[in-house]
Amino acid sequence: MGDQEFPTTPSGYRQALAFLTGRGEVVGIGIEGTSSYGVGITRAAGEAGIAVFEVVRPERAVRRREGKSDPLDAYQAAQAMLSGRATAAAKSADITALRALHNARRSAVKARAAAQVQIRHQLVTSPADLREKYRNLTAARLIQTLAACRPSVHPDLEERLVLTALKSLARRHQSLTREISELDTELDHNDRKGRAPSTAPPRRWEHHRGTTAHHRRRQPRQAAQ
Repeated sequence: MGDQEFPTTPSGYRQALAFLTGRGEVVGIGIEGTSSYGVGITRAAGEAGIAVFEVVRPERAVRRREGKSDPLDAYQAAQAMLSGRATAAAKSADITALRALHNARRSAVKARAAAQVQIRHQLVTSPADLREKYRNLTAARLIQTLAACRPSVHPDLEERLVLTALKSLARRHQSLTREISELDTELDHNDRKGRAPSTAPPRRWEHHRGTTAHHRRRQPRQAAQ
């Protein structure tokens, strides 16, 4: 077994593969985080026709005993391959792309919810006339009404400024709703084309369980055989 460091660039990936193939026949490569920080070397290996397998992070006992290092991770990955523990195939590019859509949708949903909470909190401390005017509106009607309001016609400075803030939040909410709808359309389109993996989370599921990878983006990766 041996190790060597390579930059996390297309050229570095080619050098890493040349390092591996130059030391004997490569039956497969074990990579941690094949759909996250390890996606670059995973793609390069796949394009070179080399089988790639997902490996888990080094055991905590090993980390405590030997510390966290790129060489340790590389040797652990190689040993997982040699021992047959690494049997899960690397996640495909489709899964990685689909995850990007789900992550974008999830962040948009969170931002929209935050805007709605801000609107409600702002109304609590608004002047009494404004508070009473919008108190009994449903959430959808409130957003629609605030987005169409005209703060400039209010002579009172406090009301004008508060309504300007509320209108901004309401329009942000509407923009995010359109963004979420567009992402839903794209996700549905992929479902109909049959490209969405069966393990993908449902379209309405907001919590995504992603892979965890230990990789410093600006640090060179470690290859081991």
